[in-house]
Amino acid sequence: MQLEQETLAAFLDALKKLDTGFAGLPAFDAHAIDQKQLSEVLTAAAERLHDNYPYFHPLYAGQMLKPPHPVARLAYALAMWINPNNHALDGGRATSAMEKEAVGQIASMFGWENFLGHLCGGGTMANLEALWVAGQLRPGKKILASTQAHYTHNRISSVLQLEFESVPVDSEARMDIDALRRRLEHGDVGTVVVTMGTTATGSVDPLPEILELRSKFGFRAHADAAYGGYFTLSDNLGANANAAFSRITEVDSIVIDPHKHGLQPYGCGCVLFRDPNVGTLYKHNSPYTYFSSAELHLGEISLECSRPGASAAALWATQKLLPLVKRGEFAQRLERSRSAALALYKKARSDDRFVTAFAPELDIVVFAPQAASISEISAQSRSIFAAAAQRGLHLAVADLPVTLFSLLPHSVRRDRETITCLRSVLMKPEHLDWIDRIWEILMSATDATHVIRSATNTIG
Repeated sequence: MQLEQETLAAFLDALKKLDTGFAGLPAFDAHAIDQKQLSEVLTAAAERLHDNYPYFHPLYAGQMLKPPHPVARLAYALAMWINPNNHALDGGRATSAMEKEAVGQIASMFGWENFLGHLCGGGTMANLEALWVAGQLRPGKKILASTQAHYTHNRISSVLQLEFESVPVDSEARMDIDALRRRLEHGDVGTVVVTMGTTATGSVDPLPEILELRSKFGFRAHADAAYGGYFTLSDNLGANANAAFSRITEVDSIVIDPHKHGLQPYGCGCVLFRDPNVGTLYKHNSPYTYFSSAELHLGEISLECSRPGASAAALWATQKLLPLVKRGEFAQRLERSRSAALALYKKARSDDRFVTAFAPELDIVVFAPQAASISEISAQSRSIFAAAAQRGLHLAVADLPVTLFSLLPHSVRRDRETITCLRSVLMKPEHLDWIDRIWEILMSATDATHVIRSATNTIG
């Protein structure tokens, strides 16, 4: 195959258009570029980049790596000719406006029109800001998140010197409501993190039930939708996920990562607050950056200082091309990813060589080979993972609680509390067209490991 290059002509046209905006400047002699040396270095860089998995290809179905849309790549590169900084308006006037527009469109996707929000380096920084605000508004109170929530919440709470506790999950890796209720009855809880798509299994916490508990116990509800947030546009979700996303407008803060399902280059995260008044918590003085305009500078409502305006340009351009609306092209791409996950799950569920966990809520599938013990299942998972990679199919492995695999036969020896399983993230809409090919390679890898295992047992 060939990496996409057809859009480069449009990029050169746009670069010429950008150049005309500065035609009135007096000429100056820029530092001379040795074109031969430049070409040699770029060629060397391209050769070094060969040492990567094919993240952009449908046969890469492992970690959460989704290629940016061509318009995002090109708009980012276009902005880099200027290299704007969206901390203050005098460092990124145009891209600050683009950021506000783009963030406003994301907030509208969640039903918010009056809000506070901005872009940041990624989900970790976005969650840090959300929990920092939570700590300011609920000083001394604990942060709760499920045992399947992203590890960043525990780590961030430690950085912010906030106490953190994990809440058990149910058989489908969602926060266990009964366990949460029991913990809330002990008091001293300031914020509950609601994971809208866990990074391990794509599970969506039961937000409606959590909001009912909020009305009684008065905690802040923070939605970590870094991975799953865009699925609020999808029309093919199951009952639990659909119910959760239908109530996301009621939470106090939301984090979403455009560099995951939003088709953006790394790093591009976004944090949103339902109450714009939390902006007062960010108040600080910067006499040498905020002097150029009485208008709000993005640095006045964020913990990060320098931030790439190019990220805002890329996101703005992508949402201009693919609006964040239900039944639009962007939403249909997400629906194809979920359909791909359901198709792979169906194949694994119907094959007696595998055991599945629960049906995928978003676009992540977890399954494992059948064997006599958890230890053997775990070893075989890693063998199939390696054999599939040798055949060009790149999956992932994950260690999950055995309790999530409720369909495991009773005869399987429980000699471990966690099971190493195969995990597939089907983020690309093209995955739906490649499911049969993915399954074909997976079967070949499984057969090969079975032959090797049988031969080893015979020799032994």
